[in-house]
Amino acid sequence: MTIMLFHFIIKRTAIGSPAPEIVLPAPDGNKIALSSLLGKIVVIDFWASWCGPCRHENPNKVAIYNKYKDKGLEFYSISLDKDRNAWLAAIDNDKLTWTQVSDLKYFQSEAAILYGVTSIPTMFIMDQKGYLVAKGLRGQQLENKIIELLGQ
Repeated sequence: MTIMLFHFIIKRTAIGSPAPEIVLPAPDGNKIALSSLLGKIVVIDFWASWCGPCRHENPNKVAIYNKYKDKGLEFYSISLDKDRNAWLAAIDNDKLTWTQVSDLKYFQSEAAILYGVTSIPTMFIMDQKGYLVAKGLRGQQLENKIIELLGQ
């Protein structure tokens, strides 16, 4: 990746920038746009079934989602899996009940390239108006930022 391209990607996902649009298929095959969730605080979550740290973080995400989903929180999870069955099994096993999408292209996923994702788990937070307001948070830091954004 050239330095200019790298800087362009960093600028595109800088805090305060509009969240780049993602439109990918859900497990049922229907495409879901990130912009369809405008009006909510959205955690844009890059993960995969084969990623140990991702799977370790999933119980925390489930707890946060269940605690704040009725207060305006949504997750939009992009899997970087290649194996559809492994992806679907992980969604079921980890009880990930929010929006899940994937083009099953690993790190060549359109969304991963668009957001400059080179390692997972990686999370961005989009505010109700569609702007990126945080990135790289996990665990208690993620919950604290959500509390702040929801005004809890």
